[in-house]
Amino acid sequence: RMIMPRFFVCVFLVAACLWATGACAGRSPFNMGTTLQQVADHKQDALKIIAQATQASKGQSYNRLATFTDTFGARISGSDRLEEAIDYVLGELRTEGFENVHTENAQVPHWVRGNEYVRMVTPQQGKPIAMLGLGNSVGTNGVVLRAEAIVVRSFDELRQRALLNETQGKIVVYNQYCNWTAYPDSCYGMSIGYRDDGANEAARAGAIASLTRSVAAFSIYSPHTGMMTYDSNVKQIPNACITIEDAEMMARMQARGQPIVLEMYMEAKTLPMRTSRNIIAEIVGSKYPEEVVLVGGHIDSWDVGQGAMDDGCGAFISWEVLTLLKQMGMRPQRTIRLIMWTCEEFGGFGGAQYFNAHKSNISLFDLVMESDMGTFVPTGMEFSGTPEAQQVMAAVGQLLAPINATKLVTGGGGTDIDLWIGAGVPGASIHTNNQRYFWFHHSNGDTLDVLNPREMDLCSAVWAVYAYVVADLDAMLPRNSV
Repeated sequence: RMIMPRFFVCVFLVAACLWATGACAGRSPFNMGTTLQQVADHKQDALKIIAQATQASKGQSYNRLATFTDTFGARISGSDRLEEAIDYVLGELRTEGFENVHTENAQVPHWVRGNEYVRMVTPQQGKPIAMLGLGNSVGTNGVVLRAEAIVVRSFDELRQRALLNETQGKIVVYNQYCNWTAYPDSCYGMSIGYRDDGANEAARAGAIASLTRSVAAFSIYSPHTGMMTYDSNVKQIPNACITIEDAEMMARMQARGQPIVLEMYMEAKTLPMRTSRNIIAEIVGSKYPEEVVLVGGHIDSWDVGQGAMDDGCGAFISWEVLTLLKQMGMRPQRTIRLIMWTCEEFGGFGGAQYFNAHKSNISLFDLVMESDMGTFVPTGMEFSGTPEAQQVMAAVGQLLAPINATKLVTGGGGTDIDLWIGAGVPGASIHTNNQRYFWFHHSNGDTLDVLNPREMDLCSAVWAVYAYVVADLDAMLPRNSV
């Protein structure tokens, strides 16, 4: 092996330290006044990007997503369909001529729904109850469960009725309620505990299965699936979601004193972990190629609908960032890296494994951006970072005044970037008028028709302006050490 003289080792280490702190190549430390002026100097670049996204390349991201979702449809973790979709995108990115196009492996869960149904025996004999098994649920072990149902509004009510010996051997129906009109930003978080933990609480109460009112802001008889987990110290019982309408109907029946008997059948099972892949492509920076602004969304989806809104559109506006810049011949000083994460829906496995693989270079990640709440009319950006970084991001937002997307809201994040943010890297997510997001979320209604080509163009413009301007500043965004 080659052994370097001590002098050259010292020179190398000093040079590396200077490069890592941004003091080489004539770069000065972060200065707010200088940085804000540089942001303002990008006004024409921002206008050019907006025009390209909304005029010259009008409908580009939507049409590309249409082809993708119509061809591959739902793409659940562990499925062949997801891997086929990854292969397709990988080929398209290579054809488009981006740099460093590749995949990185991730081990992911593989849950299979199988056939399933719930139907009422009494009082409406034979009535089908629209349902979707919840991810990670066990099946009914090849038999049809038949039992009386008990409807509860809360875990507290379930525990009280368990004390009265009213839950043993029953099917628990959770009819939790949240006023989405009054709490549009918090109802999801306030309600998913019943989806996540409902089976555990029902099992502790002696129930043989559980059904949960869908966590949704609106329903036209549509069940909405999602993840659940089992506690290791309770019996695993089958768990599914049902529609708001049927949960309310059974609550009314119970209030009238009508006995409710249900039959339930599920073939759900969990198979061994499988290798999937995160997709990566880049526009390499012209001056600081090792420093990265990351833009992404997740390529997997649930096994219902098309996964267009959650999260095909987020992944594809991230892809569009690279496409727009390449079409205009714009190369920022830093690298802009596209990542399409695998297995976000089943616990963020792709995002977590990407973080673990690259966290040793965390000082080189300038900004991480994830779009995973739909591409409705954009109003600006959600951001997590220091006050100084917020000031810079707010200035970038002002460049989007021509499309009324200047708002900067505290609290950006997402399943696939939260680990980065927790480690001190500034993080952002697009802010839109997404009041309809939970109408379609995790349901058969998540199809391309939910999206609007013009709105996707505007979101692409917002995403690209932020990514490009931040990547082209002389200094990285300020951050706190963790």
